[in-house]
Amino acid sequence: MALTLLLLLGLALLALALIYHKFFSGAGSPFNEAHLAPPKPLVTDQKLRDKVLKQGFVQSKIPSHLDAVVIGSGIGGLSVAAVLAKAGKRVLVLEQHDQAGGCCHSFEEKGFEFDAGLHYVGQMHPKGMLRLIMDLLTDGQLDWARLDDHYETLFVGEREYHLCAGKETFVTTLEAQFPQEKKAIREFMRLMKLTATRVKLFAIMKMIPLWLSLAMIRSGLVHWISPIFKLAVSNHTDVLNRLTSNKDLQTVLSYIFYGVPPNNSSFVINALLIHHYKRGAWFPRGGSSEIAFHIIPVIERAGGAVLVRAPVARILLNKEGAAEGVAVKKGNEEINVFAPVVISAAGMFNTYERLLPPEISAKPALQTQLNSIQHGMASFLVFAGLKGSKEELGLKSTNCWIFKHNDMDSMTIRFAGLRKEEVPGNIPMVLITFPSAKDPTYQQRHPGKSCMTMLTIARYEWFEEWKDGRVKHRGPEYQDYKMAIAQTMLDMAVEKFPQLKDKVEYMDAATPLTNQYYLAAPCGDIYGTEHNLKRFQLEAMASIRAETPVKGLYLSGQDVFSCGIAGAVHGGLIAGCAVLKRILYLDLLLMKKRLKRQSAKKSA
Repeated sequence: MALTLLLLLGLALLALALIYHKFFSGAGSPFNEAHLAPPKPLVTDQKLRDKVLKQGFVQSKIPSHLDAVVIGSGIGGLSVAAVLAKAGKRVLVLEQHDQAGGCCHSFEEKGFEFDAGLHYVGQMHPKGMLRLIMDLLTDGQLDWARLDDHYETLFVGEREYHLCAGKETFVTTLEAQFPQEKKAIREFMRLMKLTATRVKLFAIMKMIPLWLSLAMIRSGLVHWISPIFKLAVSNHTDVLNRLTSNKDLQTVLSYIFYGVPPNNSSFVINALLIHHYKRGAWFPRGGSSEIAFHIIPVIERAGGAVLVRAPVARILLNKEGAAEGVAVKKGNEEINVFAPVVISAAGMFNTYERLLPPEISAKPALQTQLNSIQHGMASFLVFAGLKGSKEELGLKSTNCWIFKHNDMDSMTIRFAGLRKEEVPGNIPMVLITFPSAKDPTYQQRHPGKSCMTMLTIARYEWFEEWKDGRVKHRGPEYQDYKMAIAQTMLDMAVEKFPQLKDKVEYMDAATPLTNQYYLAAPCGDIYGTEHNLKRFQLEAMASIRAETPVKGLYLSGQDVFSCGIAGAVHGGLIAGCAVLKRILYLDLLLMKKRLKRQSAKKSA
C-alpha cells in the first residue's frame, strides 16, 4: 500500500514538473487588458461588414512569413488564431465557405436575418471566465444582451416547466415545481458544481504528455485526485436514477438534446450544459456574425488574415512526415501555403481521413484516436420569417423546448431508428427560439419583422440519397421531404404560439446536407464527433488532444474538448496552450483576479 502511494505521489510530482517545463518555457502572457475597450457602435453597413467577413482567397493576400495556418473559421479556428495573434504570431485562417464564422455566421433571406447555429450562450456574466475570454478575443467589442431571467420553458407531454437564472433562483424555481424532489435536486446541484469546478482537470490531462496521462489513468491516480473522472464514465441516466424516479424531473435535467440518449452519454457533459446557463443566457447584439466580425481584426493586427472561398485540399508534409502547410484548391489548380504550424478546426474526421495522406491516416496512433470516436447525430433546422415586431407578436427571449413524453432514452432511440418515410409527422422533440426577440438591435435593422428558428436532431441517412445534388437544386422530392418535416415542426410551434398562425412570410429548412455543404460537416454533424460514453472513456478523453501524432499538426474546436460555442472556444485555448507551450488558463486566472482587485479599488 505504501509503495503504491509513493508511486502515485511520484507520478503527481512528475506531472507538475513536466507541466512547468513544458508550459512555462515560452514568452510571457499574450493577454493584455490594455487592449480591452468599450464596444463601439454596431456596424450595419453591409459593405463594411463584407470587407471583414468575406475577404476572398487569392495568392496575393497570403501574408508572408506565416507562423501558422488554421483550417476553418468557426469559433474553434478563430479563437486559436486570435490567441496566437495576441502572442505576436502571424496567422492565416482559411475558410471554405464564402463567409467567415462557421456556425457563428448570420445570413439574410427575403429581408429576414437568421443565425446559422448560435442560439444563446451562457456564462457571459461580467467578470466571469468565459466572458473574459470572449472580451480578450474581441478586444472587448462584443456586446452581449441578457435574455429574460426565465430563459427556458419546457413542455413535457402536457406539463410545463420553467428554468430561471440565478445561483439560488435556479434551484428554488426547480424545487417549487418539484416540491417532493428537493433532496434529489440539491444532490444534482452538488454533483453539477463538482463537475463545473473540476472539469479543468480534463484540460490538464489533454496538455500533459500522453504517456503520463495514461499512466495516471491506469494507476488509478486520477480517482485519488477527483471524483469527476468516475462521473465522466458514468452514464447520465444511471446517475439520475440514483437521485430520483421522477421521469419529468429526469427530463428537465437532460433537456439539452444533441443526439445521444442519456443512457449513452456522460453525466459530465450533461451537467456542464445545464450549469452553463444556470446564471443566465446571453445573445450577441447584432447577431452571431458579430463574433467573427470582431475577432478577425485582432488576427489582422498581428499581420494575419482570414480568407474565404479557400477550401483546403490537403495538408502538406515534409520528407520527415511533419506538417509544413496546406494546399488550397483554387479553380482547377492548387496553391500551396507554407507554415511551420498547421491547426485544423475542421474536425477529426475531416483532418485525419480527408486532409492527410492515406498512409499517414493508417498509422496506429491516428487509428487509435479514430477508433474511439464516431460521427455525431446531425441536426435539422427550420428558419421562419414572421410578419410583425416582437411586441406586435408577443414574442419573448425565452426558449421553448417541446418533448412528446418524459422518457428521453426511448424517445431519442426510437426517433433515431425511424425509417426515412416515417420521420415527417413523428418529431418527438423540438427547440423553438426567437433570435429577433433576443437581439435588441434586430428591429433597428429589420423593422416590422421577426424570425423564429426551430431545431431537432436528424440522421444523415434520411437525406443521403440526395447528397450528390447541387445545393438549392437537389430536386422536388428532396424539397417536398424536408418541407414536410419543417411543416410538422411549424405546427408544433403554432400550437404553443397560436398568435403566429398566418404570420409566416418565409420558411426554409437546413438538413444534414445543408450542414455538410456550408459547414463542411462530414455527415452534417454540427456538434462534432459523437458525445457518447465511448468518447468520454478516460483513455480516449486523454488521447484526443490538440497535439496530434503528426509533428506540427494540431487540432482545435469542438472535437478537442466538447460541443457548443464554449466547448469550441476551450478547444481553441487548449490548442493555443499546445502551440505556445504555455498554460494560458493560468494567465487568464491571474488576469481575472487582477481585474477583480482593480474593480474593487474603484468601487471603494
